[in-house]
Amino acid sequence: MSKKLLELAVEIVQAQASMNKMSAEEIEMALVRAYNALQKMSEAEEHGQVILSTRIEDSVAPVSPTDPLSSIQEDKVTCMECKAELRQLTANHLRIHHLTPREYKKKWGFPLKQPLSAKILTDLRSRSAKKRGLPENLRIYLDHKREGKTGSERKSVSSRTVRRKKSVVTSF
Repeated sequence: MSKKLLELAVEIVQAQASMNKMSAEEIEMALVRAYNALQKMSEAEEHGQVILSTRIEDSVAPVSPTDPLSSIQEDKVTCMECKAELRQLTANHLRIHHLTPREYKKKWGFPLKQPLSAKILTDLRSRSAKKRGLPENLRIYLDHKREGKTGSERKSVSSRTVRRKKSVVTSF
């Protein structure tokens, strides 16, 4: 070959990126997939073999499924399909493997409520939600919902409360 495999893979991904809007993560994964596919084809050509499958998943050995939770670490998550290390496994990344987050979790034995993001990122989001009062507001909403109050009833109650506060403030 006159060009190196990496140069060919870069040209292929550049052509894809010029035609479709791609995130940095998608470009990186496309580059890895193109390089691996070219390498597989080059090896088959050297040995005079025929390639029956062009799917990259066939040539990449998956991570051992014995403990998938170990793939979620403090500062990174390792994709069990392609071994890519990311801060979060997004739906876009999993689409490369033709999986939804739910299918990925079922395939690898994750609890369905398990976030597919690094622990530090999950903790950051939790602290941010608590700072905004999300747990308290959620509790209030659920209490109102259990009581059977509609949104309009809650608005009228809150507007009466505001009026009372105004009258107290204006009487001073």
